[in-house]
Amino acid sequence: QVQLVESGGGLVQAGDSLRLSCAASGRTFTNYDMAWFRQAPGKEQYFVAAINWSGNNAYYADSLKGRFTISRDNAKKSVYLQMNSLEPRDTAVYYCAAQLTSLSLSPEPRRYRYWGLGTQVTVSS
Repeated sequence: QVQLVESGGGLVQAGDSLRLSCAASGRTFTNYDMAWFRQAPGKEQYFVAAINWSGNNAYYADSLKGRFTISRDNAKKSVYLQMNSLEPRDTAVYYCAAQLTSLSLSPEPRRYRYWGLGTQVTVSS
């Protein structure tokens, strides 16, 4: 069992930056690849980014490359999402997710077994 708790969301203006954090507890953190997803009201979950167990490989949604950066600190059992140049369309609940490490990073929510409760990000215009 892995417990995930997101933090760092809030209300910001367009063009601002925000850094989300996800703290993990439970089983060995380095056994897991980590990912961020988001879900806007009335829409499906959307893959944002994923990072492998060691942090040396990351995978991004094409539409978010260059603005968002995923990273992790295994000593702190945490994964982060740095979001720059935020836009109103980035408004969503952001979720952290974990899957047992594998050969490739996945953008599919069903591949991730453990999920946090999410943190709300609202970007005003």
